Amino acid sequence: MRLPDPCEPLDVLSRIEPYTSIIVPIANGEPVALLDALEERAAGLVGVTVHQMHALYDRPYLHGVHAGHLDHVSYFLSETTRPPFRAGTIGFVPCHFSEMPLLLSRRPSPTIVVAAVSMPDRHGYVSLGTNADYAAAFIGKLPFYAEANPQMPRTFGRNQLHLSQLSGWSVRDHPLLEVAPKEPAEIDRRIGRLVADRIPDAATVQVGIGAIPNAVLDQLCDHRDLGIHTELLSDGVVNLVEAGVVTGIHKHRRPGKVVATFCLGTRKLYDFIHENPIVELLPVDWVNDSRIIGSDPLFVSINATTEVDLLGQCASETIGGRYWSGSGGQSDFARGAMYSEHGKGFIVLHSTTRGGSKSRIVSRLSPGSVVTTLKNTVDHVVTEHGVAELRGRTVRERALALIRIADPGFRDELERDAYELDYL
Repeated sequence: MRLPDPCEPLDVLSRIEPYTSIIVPIANGEPVALLDALEERAAGLVGVTVHQMHALYDRPYLHGVHAGHLDHVSYFLSETTRPPFRAGTIGFVPCHFSEMPLLLSRRPSPTIVVAAVSMPDRHGYVSLGTNADYAAAFIGKLPFYAEANPQMPRTFGRNQLHLSQLSGWSVRDHPLLEVAPKEPAEIDRRIGRLVADRIPDAATVQVGIGAIPNAVLDQLCDHRDLGIHTELLSDGVVNLVEAGVVTGIHKHRRPGKVVATFCLGTRKLYDFIHENPIVELLPVDWVNDSRIIGSDPLFVSINATTEVDLLGQCASETIGGRYWSGSGGQSDFARGAMYSEHGKGFIVLHSTTRGGSKSRIVSRLSPGSVVTTLKNTVDHVVTEHGVAELRGRTVRERALALIRIADPGFRDELERDAYELDYL
């Protein structure tokens, strides 16, 4: 069988049907030149919509330039998509990361996947590189159009396609966007120590990106035989693997493997995952499935939030009552840790906003805030002042535990509010 040759970007997507839904992967999974070409011919499109989580490239169509011809729906707001969402030029769907493949499969319109991939290997296979996410769930089910990038790492897992499976492809040499690890401040290190001290050897860990997660990872250097099962693989995990801390030998699911659904970090991370058989990138509806997560004993979930009320409700996707990000996989992993034998879930946050003017432990969530992780699911809440254990606790016990880890300057006010709410 003769394999398809690469084409120019304008030719790859030359026949897009009216009202087509285009699935584009997260972050570096976006095929830059193919979307450039799509925008170039947007005037000839009818009702085409791009569906994507966490876009990193700013484009005119996000700002309504091609409205009705080429539109965008986001499933997790980024720095790039936040302004268009607030301006009303893109749509936004709140959802759990794990349910993305299901939601996208129910689109009534013709649907295709357009993705960045690695260069073909000697067998004619490409991989989705830094990604599996929701796109990998459609391999063999939907038409795939690809942009091969010599700088995209070749990775292993359920994110492989043969050239014969592609409806069209092009080549574009393009540097990957990098996100440098945030340097933890002393307050982050205090939180990191409190969490790390409660993580046992042989645990399987999920941890995200940011200053507090980096601080947790930094504190795990003396642990033994940890496993990694996480939606996002970042630079901090690389250090633990190379130090021999992460072996994964006690994992029940994918033992010995570092499991993730996408990667975002620096060149160090991208070089580490390139042709590294220890790393498996798997579709998000498997990685983030709470039942899969819960089947591993000693599963530890670590996620950040912006605000916690005295019942333990966590508002993690809004700031000051305005949408900032999305649900992502926080609830997926919090539930998974709850189902895991001897599992633990940690929600981490600073006790106050920057400058100390406002408590992040509040009697009631700010007006307009949305609950990301339910009070019934939340296990531990951690600030620099300590750890509140909430699972199985009464309303009174919850309120008292959360007041104790609030900033001292706000505790009296929180206690008065708790009495008024009949929590105490």
